[in-house]
Amino acid sequence: MAHSTASGAHAAPRKPHPIVPREKLDFGLGGDIPRYWFGGDAFKTRFFDAMSTIFPEGERFFIMCVRDYRDQVSDPRLQQEIRDFIRQEGQHSMIHNQFNDRLKAQGIDVDKLEAFQRKYMTELTRKLRSRPFTLAMTAAAEHMTAIMAHSFFERREVLELADPRMRAMYAWHAMEEVEHKAVAFDVMQQVARVGYLRRVLAMLEVSLAFPIHTFLIVRYMLKVDGFGAWQRAGLFAKGLWWLYKPGGLFSSVLGHYAQYYKPGFHPWQTGQLRSYEVWLSKFNETGDPILAGNALHATGA
Repeated sequence: MAHSTASGAHAAPRKPHPIVPREKLDFGLGGDIPRYWFGGDAFKTRFFDAMSTIFPEGERFFIMCVRDYRDQVSDPRLQQEIRDFIRQEGQHSMIHNQFNDRLKAQGIDVDKLEAFQRKYMTELTRKLRSRPFTLAMTAAAEHMTAIMAHSFFERREVLELADPRMRAMYAWHAMEEVEHKAVAFDVMQQVARVGYLRRVLAMLEVSLAFPIHTFLIVRYMLKVDGFGAWQRAGLFAKGLWWLYKPGGLFSSVLGHYAQYYKPGFHPWQTGQLRSYEVWLSKFNETGDPILAGNALHATGA
């Protein structure tokens, strides 16, 4: 299926995966998950925990920004994709809220973190920025979350030491991000008619704001955990090397990230996750997201 864009010549994207909302999933989040569930590593654990506190409000923001244009969409297929996108994002918020209740029990003030994010995104960003720009921010964020699937699951060693329940939660979230990665982009291009410059500027802003916000939350969490200033500095030094070193968690997917800056880019043109079908097959066979997460992890190089 060819998608029209506002940026000129482009290659036809590959056939997208169907968007399938999956509900009432059980990840065992009420079980005995350790405080530092990522191999006992405080920074790695809190890095993922920080993202979990960001996701619910972030996904509400994404839904609002797509809904701004929903009534202007005439393509029945895109209308259905928007409905499925909203349902998937709603489920992501529900599951992450379940895990965030565990964080509250550890002394993390999740309500305060979410209130700050809500004020920044809903009360400030959506008031001060145009609707086309906030939709462009959503499309940029969706690109970043989709390529995180490559970061987390293309190489087995990345999440080798993670608790299987947490790994499964992030696997499910990542696979559904892959499924709906083009929805906000298509609304942005086909309906809002966002041009290349605005698309790029929105990506640059998201690329700065997301890691800064995440690291501030990690710092707060480590402080709650009782680590002193020098201890936190040491944990950050080691953790940032893990993230950004050559071949690190994020530097290994710079190519996928950079594709977004190409004129004529479309999310389905490149960067498909080769192990998606493995996860999907195991989930459809068993209905068990933990078994599907284990199967996905096992396919890593």
